[in-house]
Amino acid sequence: MVNPTRGVLYPARLPQFHRLPAPAEAAELVAWFWIPEWDIEPGRSSRQDVVSYPALNLVVEQGAVSLSGATTRAFHRDLRGQGWAVGALLRPAAVAALIDEPASLVDSEIDVDAPELAEAVTVAMASGNGHRERAVDVFGRWLQERVGPTEDAARLANAADEVLMGERAALTPEEAATRLAVSVRTLQRLTHRHVGLSPAAMIRRRRLQEAAHLVRDQPDSDLATIAAELGYSDHAHLTRDFRAVLGIAPRTYRSETGSEPPAASAAREAEAQHPVSDADDHGGRADE
Repeated sequence: MVNPTRGVLYPARLPQFHRLPAPAEAAELVAWFWIPEWDIEPGRSSRQDVVSYPALNLVVEQGAVSLSGATTRAFHRDLRGQGWAVGALLRPAAVAALIDEPASLVDSEIDVDAPELAEAVTVAMASGNGHRERAVDVFGRWLQERVGPTEDAARLANAADEVLMGERAALTPEEAATRLAVSVRTLQRLTHRHVGLSPAAMIRRRRLQEAAHLVRDQPDSDLATIAAELGYSDHAHLTRDFRAVLGIAPRTYRSETGSEPPAASAAREAEAQHPVSDADDHGGRADE
């Protein structure tokens, strides 16, 4: 089942948003398609914060096509006016046909010369009921024709992605390599060639996505428990990862999403009214 919000930091802020599975002919090439549609009042905007998957995205929007690389940090986009986008979260097997060096595209994007894809998706999105499904179908067919038959190396790259990012994912590159029956060096070459990131970077991103999900959706779980469940050494390690990528601490994120337990919220309010001095701050322990 396609998780509709994993990687989206503030789901309550989303406009109309759908994640659709890839059609059968594109199943080896696309993890899923994502389609936001928005109609924002004049003078207002909707900020969307995302800690994206360690993968490339091929996106059709406003008559143009772009290819976005994997990211190493959270990012945001402010939606205004009326619009839509149709994006394909690419599986590694699709990447080689679109770019030679995906590492060169990390944290950036390029335009793709594909006017026929832009036109076909735009027509489908304007076609009434079932428009999203039709857009996905034409997008999937175009991509399958562009990539061609999936070779063994590409399938191995897909398998590596599943071991690193899927259900019951590996906690270390060594574990992932063992499960794939390849060397760690081979695994590194696969992810560099087909994603542009190292296996360790992909694991860190998945773990942070899961942490954000648990911090937001399990308000009664303490941070030490979440950290242990996801393989962090302690909750301070989780906090450092949060701050490095998202720019905020887990407890702050929990409060901002409105998922903090009432007792914790009251405690934070009391603490704000009676702040603890540096000398009493438990030896400068990292903020939760």
